[in-house]
Amino acid sequence: MSGLSRRDLIRTGAAGAAAFAAGANASPLDSARMLPAQLDKGAFAAAVAELRAVVGADWVFADADSTLPYLKSFTPDPLHEHVPSGAVAPASVEEVQAVLKVANRYKLPLWTVSTGKNMGYGCATPASSGQMILDLKRMNKIIAIDPDLGTALVEPGVTYQDMHDYLVEHDLPYWIDVPTVGPIVSPLGNTLERGVGYTPYGDHFFMQCGMEVVLADGTIVRTGMGSVKNSTTWQAFKWGYGPYVDGIFTQSNFGVVTKLGFWLMPKPPAFKPFMVRHGEMADVAKIVEAMRPFRMSNLIPNVVLMMGAAYQLAMFHRREEIWDKPESVPDTVIRDFAKTKGLGMWNTYFALYGTDEIIAAVEPIVRRAFEASGGEVLTEKEMGGNLWFEHHKNLMSGQMTLEEKGIMRWRGGGMCCFAPVAPAKGEETSQQTDLAQEILGKYGLDYSVAYAIGGRELHHLIFILYDKSDPDEEKKADDCIREMITRFGGRGWASYRTGVNTMDLVAQQYGEANRDLNARIKQALDPNHILSPGKQGIR
Repeated sequence: MSGLSRRDLIRTGAAGAAAFAAGANASPLDSARMLPAQLDKGAFAAAVAELRAVVGADWVFADADSTLPYLKSFTPDPLHEHVPSGAVAPASVEEVQAVLKVANRYKLPLWTVSTGKNMGYGCATPASSGQMILDLKRMNKIIAIDPDLGTALVEPGVTYQDMHDYLVEHDLPYWIDVPTVGPIVSPLGNTLERGVGYTPYGDHFFMQCGMEVVLADGTIVRTGMGSVKNSTTWQAFKWGYGPYVDGIFTQSNFGVVTKLGFWLMPKPPAFKPFMVRHGEMADVAKIVEAMRPFRMSNLIPNVVLMMGAAYQLAMFHRREEIWDKPESVPDTVIRDFAKTKGLGMWNTYFALYGTDEIIAAVEPIVRRAFEASGGEVLTEKEMGGNLWFEHHKNLMSGQMTLEEKGIMRWRGGGMCCFAPVAPAKGEETSQQTDLAQEILGKYGLDYSVAYAIGGRELHHLIFILYDKSDPDEEKKADDCIREMITRFGGRGWASYRTGVNTMDLVAQQYGEANRDLNARIKQALDPNHILSPGKQGIR
């Protein structure tokens, strides 16, 4: 094997990864791990022994069998470039500090995850092979909930389900804002990726207040008011004094966030969910133009989801029920099947919150605008019991649901998400829709999308659904998302978030000055580059 490089071995697929990890006599399971490029087997074994002394032997996963769960991902990895070397799961801040000390000594790269459920973006897999997963799932304490201020302080392993159950158990008058698969994911992890939910508190980073961060050298930093002795306002006031640094620990690898504060939404006296149904793909521009004034004025206060019919159908149906040909499902086929389920080609979900009087005053204004756009404005009276309406009603009221996981069954378990951002303007929305359909059609993939409409911007969430078990399909999905990133970026529509397989590609679109600044911060805070190298293109 001396004539082969690591890249050559990766290109040989699982067998090559196994050969690199454990030699020619490796078992098939050895493809589940790959050693760091700069460590030989002896140094890696010594590092593992020290990590076991820190966290206990049961919480270091360094053989192929125990590492296998960390390889699970729905995103394409045709060249096997995202294979971990193992995982370590500390239970406390002190253990995190000790793990980092070991990692610095051996130059062992650590890929940090909270629950490892970053679905559509790589789950727990690292940006490059050989990294050991720093799994913070055991740090799962809800440290504090202030019932008066509606603030929370949690560890990385706490899930939205944990938070929801706590609020119910203690009969607290607050809602937790959730992403689409909230029960299994972490508020800390989702916030650090700048994810969104669907209530008026849907911008999770905006609602974040205070962090505890362990730097690469073991230093503990508390942001905002958290560094003040005897402070009682850590979760009440975001900004603190001096430069606001919380942002540099989101979508980065500059530290390990071990505590996160955030605000809970007071449960409103009244809540009314709506769906607006439009019948044609070309209606997308009219929907955005109708919605934008309401989002800018906050008359519609929550993050609005404008759902494409194909994505909606994939939640509860499989592709073969609708279309049995390899090319993209035609719009006419999607439209006809969607009608049988009470859906349009676009289904826009929003809610009104407050008192009965406030909702009664705003509803007629909203109705007139959307009816003028050609939409049917529907409520629980007309849609009650409809699977899709009930799902979005739950999301918009902070309830737990996992129904959107169903989209992975559409075409064989593969899924990656491309999330370009554009201004909330109808013309650009139409242009994005046309470009996405063109590229997906080229690869025989379906236009399964949602638009999330914020105050002045929209996120075009394009889900590339493919057969993960078919190497040709996996390669096709990988080529598709790379073409999308390149061509959308060329139009100024760069992604705000991406999977481990495309972080470098997206980072390039934000320019050399931006990348250089990130590199300088990285070098200052993590000179041995042990923390999640490659995350967001920062090495």
